[in-house]
Amino acid sequence: MLKSTLDKNLQGSPGPGLIFLVGFMGSGKTTLGRKLASRLGYLFMDLDHIFEAREGMTIGEYFSKYGEDAFRKRESEVLKNHKYPEHAIIATGGGLPCFFDNMDWMNAHGKTVYIKLMPKTLADRLQNEKDERPLLRERHGEALVQFITEKLEEREPFYNKANIVANGLSLTAERVEELLSFKATS
Repeated sequence: MLKSTLDKNLQGSPGPGLIFLVGFMGSGKTTLGRKLASRLGYLFMDLDHIFEAREGMTIGEYFSKYGEDAFRKRESEVLKNHKYPEHAIIATGGGLPCFFDNMDWMNAHGKTVYIKLMPKTLADRLQNEKDERPLLRERHGEALVQFITEKLEEREPFYNKANIVANGLSLTAERVEELLSFKATS
């Protein structure tokens, strides 16, 4: 029942059926996105994977070779120039909403959901993934929590522009579906 309501409510808006998941790295965008896509019968897309496929290298390699400024510019181009299907759940990179007009673009072309978590929770989740994440490689323990706290202070003004801000601690695909259905009709 909610699926048909969601489809109906998203039709007619720019980029019907595109749902962008935003939030800090480790917030669960990919995991939740896959579950939500399965629940709604939508395609799941991870912009980080699309970026890597287009560039022929990992994000870490791109960062090392070209630097963060070049990465952010290219990441924005991938976001805006990719050919999206009519219905898709798109997990974004953690910093993507915070550069150029990316958050405004996503809001204009679909619905956005910010998966919000506290810095300590994010640090616990990211502790074992630091080698895969260029911005975290040299940070441990309290230094990692402090870094995340500072980055969230910078990023939250952008994240909070999302159509929906949801506590990510116990967020489920079912709950996101309910939130999107409610928001789409209000």
